[in-house]
Amino acid sequence: MKINKPDPALDAADLAILKLLQKDGAMSTPKLAEQLSLSVTPCWRRLKRLEEEGYILGYQANLDRRKMGLDVLAFVSLSFGNVGDKQPNHFEALIRDHEQVLSCHKITGEADYLLVVLASDLDDYSNFVEQLRAIPGISSIHSNLALKEIKFNSRIPL
Repeated sequence: MKINKPDPALDAADLAILKLLQKDGAMSTPKLAEQLSLSVTPCWRRLKRLEEEGYILGYQANLDRRKMGLDVLAFVSLSFGNVGDKQPNHFEALIRDHEQVLSCHKITGEADYLLVVLASDLDDYSNFVEQLRAIPGISSIHSNLALKEIKFNSRIPL
């Protein structure tokens, strides 16, 4: 895979920090500095700069969705009858706050949006779809349920 060159403001040490933190976001600054052969203070300064400049959006733990009782993973494509209306904006506002939606993308192609949705079971997913159907302007909803997860990775290649 060809990776475009990152922002020229990032040097090799910055990229190494980002790569290590993607693997272990809970890594302490002293441990990070040790891994990079830097002293703690310059490493801390780099880390704070990366946070302040928005390269690091936050820190989180990656949870096993199945152990959390979320056995259904669905890819949902939906279309609006008229994307020029205010209805898609209303939809986007609703989806931003919906906890079952892991991600939502406005896309090109046959559909207008693609969502990644979690549900505890098929009944729970069916309730989610009913909520979607209640949103004015949606003309079609197509679901694809994941049968098997081959690869999961939330890391950006660096």
